[in-house]
Amino acid sequence: QLQLVESGGGLVQPGGSLRLSCAASGFTSDYYAIGWFRQAPGKEREGVSCISSSGRVTNWPDSVKGRFTISRDNAKNTVYLQMNSLKPEDTAVYYCGRASGTYCVRANFGSWGQGTQVTVSS
Repeated sequence: QLQLVESGGGLVQPGGSLRLSCAASGFTSDYYAIGWFRQAPGKEREGVSCISSSGRVTNWPDSVKGRFTISRDNAKNTVYLQMNSLKPEDTAVYYCGRASGTYCVRANFGSWGQGTQVTVSS
């Protein structure tokens, strides 16, 4: 059974850092693209960053480029999101999603974890 479990969220001051983890089970993660998404209060869920089965990275919003870094450890079936220079507008529930294939196509994501809360506030 497919499972995605996010962890690593918490309360951080502006300018701080967090590393989120997505632990996958029920499938071999190196065959699928894995992405991070977030949903802020009052906003729709948006894609943040994605890594394909071959390790190619796609960063979707300009606001996270240069601050967020996605990576994967296929031996551990785990995908990470390193978040630096956090801003209050980064506050959201962050979700890990699995695509139906190997590529970072946003429309192909349909399997999700339960999410982890990230709050950036002074």
